[in-house]
Amino acid sequence: MKRRINKVAVVGSGIMGSGIACHFANIGVEVLLLDIVPRELNDNEKKQDKSLEDKSVRNRIVNDALQNSLKSNPSPIYHPDFASRITTGNLEDDIAKVKDVDWIIEVVVERLDIKQQVFENLEKHRTPGTIISSNTSGIPIKFMTKDRSEDFKKHFCGTHFFNPPRYLKLLEIIPGPDTSEEVLEFLNDYGEKFLGKTTVIAKDTPAFIGNRVGIFSIMSLFHMVKDMDMTIEEVDKLTGPVIGRPKSATFRTVDVVGLDTLVHVANGLYENVPDDERHELFKLPNFIETMMDNKWYGSKTGQGFYKKIKHKDGSSEIKSLDLNTLEYREKQRAKFSTLDKTKSIDEVAKRFPVLVDGDDKAGEFYRKNFAALFAYVQHRIPELTDSIYKIDDAMKAGFGWQHGPFEIWDAIGLEKGIELMKDEGFELSDWISELADSQTKSFYSVKNGATYFYDIDQNKHTKIPGQDAFIILDNIRESQEVWSNKDLVATDLGDGILNIEFRSKMNSIGGDVLNGINTAMDIAEKEFDGVVVSNTGQNFSVGANIGMIFMFAVEQEYEELNGAIKYFQDTMMRMRYSSIPTVAAPHQMALGGGCELSMHADKVVAHAETYIGLVEFGVGVIPGGGGSKEMTRRAAMTYQKDDVELNRLRENFLTIGMAKVAKSAHEAYDLNILEQGKDIVVVSRDRQLAVAKQHAKLMADNGYSQPVKTNDIKVLGRQALGAFLVGTDQMKAGRYISEHDQKIANKLAYVMSGGDLSEANYVSEQYLLDLEREAFLSLCGERKTLERLQHMIKNGKPLRN
Repeated sequence: MKRRINKVAVVGSGIMGSGIACHFANIGVEVLLLDIVPRELNDNEKKQDKSLEDKSVRNRIVNDALQNSLKSNPSPIYHPDFASRITTGNLEDDIAKVKDVDWIIEVVVERLDIKQQVFENLEKHRTPGTIISSNTSGIPIKFMTKDRSEDFKKHFCGTHFFNPPRYLKLLEIIPGPDTSEEVLEFLNDYGEKFLGKTTVIAKDTPAFIGNRVGIFSIMSLFHMVKDMDMTIEEVDKLTGPVIGRPKSATFRTVDVVGLDTLVHVANGLYENVPDDERHELFKLPNFIETMMDNKWYGSKTGQGFYKKIKHKDGSSEIKSLDLNTLEYREKQRAKFSTLDKTKSIDEVAKRFPVLVDGDDKAGEFYRKNFAALFAYVQHRIPELTDSIYKIDDAMKAGFGWQHGPFEIWDAIGLEKGIELMKDEGFELSDWISELADSQTKSFYSVKNGATYFYDIDQNKHTKIPGQDAFIILDNIRESQEVWSNKDLVATDLGDGILNIEFRSKMNSIGGDVLNGINTAMDIAEKEFDGVVVSNTGQNFSVGANIGMIFMFAVEQEYEELNGAIKYFQDTMMRMRYSSIPTVAAPHQMALGGGCELSMHADKVVAHAETYIGLVEFGVGVIPGGGGSKEMTRRAAMTYQKDDVELNRLRENFLTIGMAKVAKSAHEAYDLNILEQGKDIVVVSRDRQLAVAKQHAKLMADNGYSQPVKTNDIKVLGRQALGAFLVGTDQMKAGRYISEHDQKIANKLAYVMSGGDLSEANYVSEQYLLDLEREAFLSLCGERKTLERLQHMIKNGKPLRN
């Protein structure tokens, strides 16, 4: 039987329940969100003379929870309209509705007796064959189905989403003793393909995989920081982006998540894993117990490892907790010579050997930290899982690590990792000893574009399952490279499709990237059928290389700057008018030039988590790589007879003028950055490149014709220009914008109006590009624009002047 998920019921509307409901709504699934009926009226209901029988009262808990979730930042939902896919109800009046759903997800309080009671009630109404799962983070799955039917047990398992469900990729699937293989296979595939998750089937052990290893890692640091007499700033410096971890690193992450949450899981592990060889490590250090007594939980209580202090003059500062005195002090700068040695190493994996070889406190820290981590994960096989890649996947998807423990170990080297462990007094597991004695001597290898892992049971490398739907650039780049320079690689994806991959810092678009795009397009038009622009960077592209723009501008080398901007524009137009189809595949940040490139491709296959926009106002200029022209063209394409055309143009003008950035790919349709009916959104980041390739091939195979250049873009002239100038005057008079903001907006108004034309007219793209470039160059001659450019280069954030 082919199983489909058209409707789900989420039972429990707390932070996790509402978040899960929103994410199913994100992917187009109808959701029934249920919670308990209030036991008494609140003050507001009493004032309105409502009764406990009133439907609004009976649904108050679930409605309030969902609304609070929808108001949270970051948002749990891709687009506000998607919330209409969620219907709320309560567990007394509406529980019978679960008979119509395809999947029931329980997300109630973490108490076994309450969960068992909920399951008993649900089974009275559940249709046989319906999947049912618990989002527990630690209660054994085997205890939950006591007294349930055979059909219930067969279709029951744990599905542990990580919070927030929209943003964290990990979905642990935990089978019960009677769960059918069909259910496990379906959920494993559904989670990855439809929910965009990294799905990991885990064993029914305390805290499963992600939290077991993740909490160990944090608790290990808690003990190590005292033993090594380190500050929290030093630990956060060493455990952040330098090793491919989030900027929040360790202590700031705990503040955000909540120390109480972490301690709850750690205490649970201390109680439930008595045979763990590092059992005592889950016991709280004294300073953590004191913080718990003081309720210093982090952001939720206003102080934790860090505390924000507000001064009387309105300024504020962040202070840090001294772990010796447990008093807050001014933040201290952390600096290590070992880290200086890694500044020129862009690939995180190549930093690890340098870090563990350091001769300062940082080097000692990394040797101790990695030794403890390697020793711990080696013993979790086969306790947590039989496959090492599942531990790595869980840590990457659940905790934001760029590399999992075994991948780090591979980067350092198997024998070096063993040496570190022995130096710290850790014993080797039998399977590590066997691996060290074999010819393999690595946890992973790549063959024919696929990743293989060391299979302990077979004592050899085995292909990781599920890769056939992916294209993994890291695995094929070296063998399939067609052309490259220092900032760009062109890779043969097979089937006549060439991939263009940025490799510059933050994937910014400078001279070498532009040269690379043009060279790759030359090759593609001669030897390939289509092109995809995609990369594996943290962000698709943060935009043009503003350092280069600033250098030309400050030196007043306007001819060179004019040439550079025209080259950018010409390259975008090369994408638009290529003889073969072009597909852009943006993800995460696609700003400025990254947005402009996407808008000039034949098609965009955007990852759902794409934050895309034309943000040039923040550095004192207008979009100069075709963005201003393109937003003018797109407005003109929508003009209908008897339209108020100016209103449509104004929307696009404001999109640029307010530097709007879509908070998801779906919001980009509202901004006219993505186009309905042409561009598409995919939820699975792992599948994005394969989907983009399919669309490039589909266009090529179905008679793609080179587009004809557009010469009939309707511009509104003085009608629009006058209205825009009046608007900017009013904004300036109301002190909503600065004088320089007004100057930039007026330049944009001139471009998007088509110049100071006496009446509406039809113009070419090149006409608008010339106006755009002229405006861009004139703004680069303004002192306040130079100040904005310099501030962005130095501080990474815009200056308002």
